[in-house]
Amino acid sequence: MTSTSDESAQYLIKTVSKRSGVKSDLVRAWERRYQAVTPTRTSGGHRIYTDQDIARLKLLNQATSNGHSISQIARLSLEDLKNLVKSESESIPQPPHIIPSSSDRLYIAADYMEKCYAAVLAFDPKALESHFENAIVELGSEIFIEHLLTPLLTRIGERWKAGELRPVHEHMTSSVIRSLAYILRNNKPRAENAPRMVVSTPIDQLHELGALLAAIMAELSDWQVTYLGTNLPAEEIAAAIKYTNARAVTLSISFAANDHVVAKELRRLRKLIGPDIAIIVGGRAAEYYQDILNEVGVVNIQSYAHFRQILAELALKQENQN
Repeated sequence: MTSTSDESAQYLIKTVSKRSGVKSDLVRAWERRYQAVTPTRTSGGHRIYTDQDIARLKLLNQATSNGHSISQIARLSLEDLKNLVKSESESIPQPPHIIPSSSDRLYIAADYMEKCYAAVLAFDPKALESHFENAIVELGSEIFIEHLLTPLLTRIGERWKAGELRPVHEHMTSSVIRSLAYILRNNKPRAENAPRMVVSTPIDQLHELGALLAAIMAELSDWQVTYLGTNLPAEEIAAAIKYTNARAVTLSISFAANDHVVAKELRRLRKLIGPDIAIIVGGRAAEYYQDILNEVGVVNIQSYAHFRQILAELALKQENQN
């Protein structure tokens, strides 16, 4: 591992992330969980990294992209990491840093799906977290969410209904996903005129993942997102829209219960925010409320591709109005 006494240049984490190609949040995760690097700290508590740390992170990034588990290679010496990456680059026709094609990444996502489901079935949160971290690096956030995470959650729900899994398996998986949300999020600075959105769930809708993933997907489409969590009444959502000057609100509806509450809240929200603010609704139970969605003028998300299309159209509309 990196020695903290290296006599070399010292860098803050933003520079390290840019030079190594590893997101800042993932650098911190690898440091905290696996001691992949051991930075020193300034008197103010800021992490300070060396050239050797950057070299290690570059090699770890390449090795995990080639399918190695970060938990297995994090503490290898710099020389061993170099040899590992070199031996694989010599045996593989293309350099390891080449981004896989879309079809290749879908195949990789399917492979990770089986590994992740096996970890869920074994009730092994550490293995699941490791597979998730490697998949995020290898696939990118959008493909990870759309082609690995969402199908995995669907399978878990189906197997729970069939009696193969217990509710605790779903809760464990959700907990791991929430712990990694900061890695998935798009933390790059937004333009001052970037479109703004509020994301939440209506009152009595307590499940968070749908809203959280919608917020991340909107951020990846370069929206400035204010994520509010779950179970908020229309008045509070409307207040957040006003405070942030948002042009859209996305709500997740996961369960078809308390029909009158959902209908009341959507009508109330539309009245409070007026006709010019877009209301977008997604979630596995949204289809049960189609009549009220139509009445209130809500856009119902059909897929992630549809959500991206909605976001692009709204952003273009705002640009034309400015």
